[in-house]
Amino acid sequence: MEITRFDDARRYEAPRHYDMRSLRLQGFDASSSRFAWTGLSYFLPGGGAEMDISPLEKIYVVLDGVITIELKDGVTETLGPLDSCYIPGGEARAIRNDGNDMATMLVVMPYPGKT
Repeated sequence: MEITRFDDARRYEAPRHYDMRSLRLQGFDASSSRFAWTGLSYFLPGGGAEMDISPLEKIYVVLDGVITIELKDGVTETLGPLDSCYIPGGEARAIRNDGNDMATMLVVMPYPGKT
C-alpha cells in the first residue's frame, strides 16, 4: 500500500486552467498506480478551465462548492457537493466556478496512452 498524506501532496500545473490550484494525490510522482491518477483541484471564484478536448476520459467529483461544466454543444450542468460526472474521451468541455466561494473537485483520469 502507498499512502499520500495530504500535507505531502505536491502541486501540479493543469494546462488551460486559470485561477485554479491542484494537488496530485495518487499516480505519477505520488504513487505507483498504473491504471489512473487522482488530483484535487481548488477553483477560485471565477476560476475554471478553457473549452478543450482530450482523448482521455475523466471523472469529476465535486467535494465542496459549485462547478459548472459546459459541453461544446452548449449543454451545461451544475454540480454541487458529492455530485459527479463522467466525460468520455474526445468530448470537449469547459469548467467554471461562477460563485463567490472556492470550489473543490476530485479528478480521476487514466494516463496518456492508456485509453
